[in-house]
Amino acid sequence: MNKIKNTSLNTRKKRRLTNESIWGYIFILAPFLVFALFTLYPIIDAFIISFQKFKPLKTEWIGLENYTKTFKSSLFYQSLVNTVVYTGITVPLSMMISFVISILIVPLTKRKQNFFKAAYYLPAIASGVALSFVWKWIYDPLPSGLLNRLVSFLGVDNQNWLGSSNTAMFSLIFMALLSSHGTTIIIYIAALLGIDNSYYESAEIDGATFFQKLRYIVLPLVKPTTVFLLITSVIGSFQVFQNAFLMTGGGPDNKTTMVGLLIFNNAFKYFEYGQASAQALVLTVIIGIFTFLQFKLTGDNVEY
Repeated sequence: MNKIKNTSLNTRKKRRLTNESIWGYIFILAPFLVFALFTLYPIIDAFIISFQKFKPLKTEWIGLENYTKTFKSSLFYQSLVNTVVYTGITVPLSMMISFVISILIVPLTKRKQNFFKAAYYLPAIASGVALSFVWKWIYDPLPSGLLNRLVSFLGVDNQNWLGSSNTAMFSLIFMALLSSHGTTIIIYIAALLGIDNSYYESAEIDGATFFQKLRYIVLPLVKPTTVFLLITSVIGSFQVFQNAFLMTGGGPDNKTTMVGLLIFNNAFKYFEYGQASAQALVLTVIIGIFTFLQFKLTGDNVEY
């Protein structure tokens, strides 16, 4: 009888596990379909299109010609250099500014913390187009432009900030540095609040200064957060498009043409879908290489 009861119990457990597995697959089916439809399929389709030349009635297979044109294009290399310069300046400076602001916000009361987090996060939820128009007014080359008004007090003549090859890239970088900290600050604050107070108490007993606490407690414990933010920021910066498109259109003399803008122009301005797909895949490989190098260089002894 005991054997029969045990067999019956095992059978019911197996049925229950089977039913739970079925429901589990059902629940993950919806997000998987969204991923397959809006991420996986476009990647596969872009890979196929990269070997084709678009024609209104039919496409023509041209092999590696789009990739050959990409690697022979001086404009592609210039846009890549522009993107690397933009990323190399904005990402580390933005993270540094965000970290310092987070350090200053954490000691405040809960209500004040919420106020500053909301204030810094507000640009992230505002319309990018609206922000771009505000910054275009700030950079207005006329004397009425806000930035020209400010520099006039220093005896500097009016500047065509977005129309000069000497200042256009600086203007986009300055805009990014003053309007893209919200998410990073909130994540850093969450990481800082997660540090146990016992570490600070022990350091104070040993007579540690503020900067010693920062170096030996805070920085090591927020390293996983820093690595995560560094990688995601670099990926996002390499795909920058909106600022260059709305503020300068890639000019002057392609000094602010980023790879994302170049891909957009080839696809939707010149209808070179094959070349645009090839450039997008090349950009994907470059981002993958940078991400791998960041993991290797900064991800040692980091738990995720």
